[in-house]
Amino acid sequence: MANAERAARLSAIIDAFPSRRVLVVGDLIADEFIYGEVSRVSREAPVLILKYDATEVVPGGAGNAANNVAALGARALLAGLVGADDQGKRLLASFGKGVDTRQVVRAKHYRTPVKTRILAGGIHSAKQQVVRIDRETGWPLSEDVSHAFAEQLAPALAECDAVLLSDYGSGLVTPDLALAIRRALEARTPRRSVPIVVDSRYRLLDFKGLTACTPNESEVEQALDVEINDDLDVLETAGRTLLRRTGMQAVLITRGGRGMALFQPKQPTVHIPIHGSDEVADVTGAGDTVIATLASALAAGGSFEEAARLANYAGGLVVMKRGTATVSSAELATAVEAGA
Repeated sequence: MANAERAARLSAIIDAFPSRRVLVVGDLIADEFIYGEVSRVSREAPVLILKYDATEVVPGGAGNAANNVAALGARALLAGLVGADDQGKRLLASFGKGVDTRQVVRAKHYRTPVKTRILAGGIHSAKQQVVRIDRETGWPLSEDVSHAFAEQLAPALAECDAVLLSDYGSGLVTPDLALAIRRALEARTPRRSVPIVVDSRYRLLDFKGLTACTPNESEVEQALDVEINDDLDVLETAGRTLLRRTGMQAVLITRGGRGMALFQPKQPTVHIPIHGSDEVADVTGAGDTVIATLASALAAGGSFEEAARLANYAGGLVVMKRGTATVSSAELATAVEAGA
């Protein structure tokens, strides 16, 4: 396909985003950023003393994926769990009008997971991350919770054009939940199939028969116990192995500065070079941007390659931003036009 023709097709997909609804199901995380200015070195220990400046809380995990769907112009339906704690309240309050949170459950004995990043810098320098503190849920989810959660998804499943599963390891997004979602979608009034895409941090190989997955290279290496680096033969074997073992229609491996690789059964691998500069500012939440763009593009009728190319543009844009960020449809359209 000629570059101009491809760009026109990608632009048409972006234009279709506002008419599409993407259901995002997964682990909601409060991303807390504490900003400070380096004051001096402590006399108590060889550590920096920071003069506190500000605190910001933004949605992380599935929440960031939903924010990215909304920023792209599609309608984001969000389903997940938060605790009945201050962190849960702040997290829910941080969503804009573009994200429908009516399917988010507030559970009494659940602790909202929080990732606190402390960033420091001087007056005339950019803030850099000094340390990250993770506060986990502290409550392993039972199968009963997962089953009850699946049942309450019925209204959202009835009206969505794609489903995005974001598994950060809390136990909410399970293979059984994915299967229940797939069966519910298959039982809908006959219409075009609804893609289900998954991003699983720790158990990618447990999800079978879905539409697509978007692991990064390190997750692939961990899942298959291989080292890819610059070896395209190892990458090829790994991608084909994932296709076979998961039974998915497509596997999109994100490779950081090396771009992306798209694998489909009985089709040649598509290697997509990185968009923009390889001088990355911050990779926080970049995987959420990639899968949000992929899901939105598939919902809008894009092919796997078209969706992957749009996701590559979006990923290249978001890593140039600091913190947990999003990419707008205008930014994406401009990148497509410039890359034609």
